[in-house]
Amino acid sequence: MRAIHRENHLIARIGWLRAAVLGANDGIISTASLILGVASANPSAHGALLAGVAGLVAGAMSMAAGEYVSVSSQADTEHADRAREAKELASDPESELEELAQIYVKRGVEAGLARQVATQLMAKDALGAHSHDELGLSEATTARPVQAAMASAATFTLGAAAPLILTAISPANLLLPAVAAGSLLFLALLGLIGAIAGGAGILKPTLRVMFWGALAMALTTGIGALFGKVV
Repeated sequence: MRAIHRENHLIARIGWLRAAVLGANDGIISTASLILGVASANPSAHGALLAGVAGLVAGAMSMAAGEYVSVSSQADTEHADRAREAKELASDPESELEELAQIYVKRGVEAGLARQVATQLMAKDALGAHSHDELGLSEATTARPVQAAMASAATFTLGAAAPLILTAISPANLLLPAVAAGSLLFLALLGLIGAIAGGAGILKPTLRVMFWGALAMALTTGIGALFGKVV
């Protein structure tokens, strides 16, 4: 008997990977930018560190709440679509059978065979078949609000900890370049990890995250310096 060929697709990681990368990326960029902005306005390591800690706590809670609310909205939409589909299956199963068969016909299946496939799938799990092939819903992409919220909060905290540690250990006269350069290195590492976990190319994601991080830090540093001079 021929062994079953097993494939390890990475699409199942898309939910937690998106939330994790977003959380860590936001943690590094927002906290580092906040620290650099405060330090450039008032070169005090204590003040910059305090601002960074406040940014970490507020940012982690904001990320958790934002992810939970947004992903919950997605989950509500999915549930509403499934409920609507269940009503249609109960009220007019023949039309739903034909609708499913036509989906397979459009994908290249012969009409008679498409109807046989649709009949067999609906006999086993009619709602599951329509959810997957008509609505485009699957287990891999199902919205999970709590998982997304926890992943975002945890990874934001980990990301924000990096510039905070740099702030705590850097000499006052080297605070700005140390936090900026170190945060960019952490962003590069994050882009590399995200690319590997998602099975994508390495260079483009790494450069992308570094570019936006550098831009955010440059803008906040400039604003902080300008504000410091005015005040």
